[in-house]
Amino acid sequence: MTTPAGPINRPFLFDLLSVAAPSGAERRAADVWLKEAATFARTHEDHYGNAYAEVGPENAPVIALMGHLDEIGLIVSHVNDDGHISVLGVGGWDPQVLVGQRIRLLAPGGDMLGVIGKKAIHVMEQEERSKASKLEELWIDVGLEAGEVKDQIPVGTYGVIEQGPLMIGTKVVSRALDNRVGAFIVLEALRAIKDLPLKHRIVAVGTAQEEIGVFGAHTSGYALDPVAGIAVDVTHETGQPGVKKEKYGVAPFGSGANLSVGPMNNPTLLRQLTEAARKNDIPYTLSASGRYTGTDSDALTLVRGGVPTAVVSIPNRYMHSPSEMIDERDAKACIDIIAAWIKDLEETPEFKR
Repeated sequence: MTTPAGPINRPFLFDLLSVAAPSGAERRAADVWLKEAATFARTHEDHYGNAYAEVGPENAPVIALMGHLDEIGLIVSHVNDDGHISVLGVGGWDPQVLVGQRIRLLAPGGDMLGVIGKKAIHVMEQEERSKASKLEELWIDVGLEAGEVKDQIPVGTYGVIEQGPLMIGTKVVSRALDNRVGAFIVLEALRAIKDLPLKHRIVAVGTAQEEIGVFGAHTSGYALDPVAGIAVDVTHETGQPGVKKEKYGVAPFGSGANLSVGPMNNPTLLRQLTEAARKNDIPYTLSASGRYTGTDSDALTLVRGGVPTAVVSIPNRYMHSPSEMIDERDAKACIDIIAAWIKDLEETPEFKR
């Protein structure tokens, strides 16, 4: 199927969203990302699952751009004597969104499809009907005899929801937008500045295992030892019902890049980003964070002697669900603000608070 043109590189984004890559099993997303990166940048990867693409002088100080490749998923914990599969969450799930979903299991002999089972409402007792589902009460059914299931789907097999990307107007809808779109944005920002006379070695990193503890940002940040960095992730879109603007700020669809303001964000870097946005008429909003940001930035900030960091986010509805939603105009603003910042960056930038 041909993906129609838009303000962003939709074919690349859709390719990233179409592959299964839960935390700890990012290989497929890394392959897509590295293949695209190799068309214009130097690439490599590490043993932990982080993927790297870089442009600029090889011996210059590093600026790191991080977006994580992993998505939340499931991992098989047990197969019972009836062939029903129990799972644990890999990352933070609301079990309610799993009920009735189709699941892709990354089995050793090849992917297998199954469905999340739950007792039908018809056979529930009255008190059961009002209770929320718990993950340990759900199971995966692959439609095979118990012996076949045990042979083909061992404990430790990963799974993700089987839900690919699609367009609704200017909105991209898919599982794994958190945060395959962030990995997309850092690479597209790198592409945007590849022909500039760069003063720094700009390294985009598709990080691993963010959803279970920002671990890939720890290892890649230590290896790169950057002078500054930006983490790109998703934030809560505030035009949806029930999201309090008093807590999350104002970041509706179409408002551009969202910048985090808080104690773990470097204020000088943040000021540079806002100045670049104003100078280039790039839309942006601000959101406050009273403690840590919950992104790769938290790990990068504490690497070695500390790295000045900022967080650039894309407003996202229905986070950690099969149908997350972003506006591609906001993704474009995130690409543009990062590229504009790098273009104006001084050779020896100062990031003291």
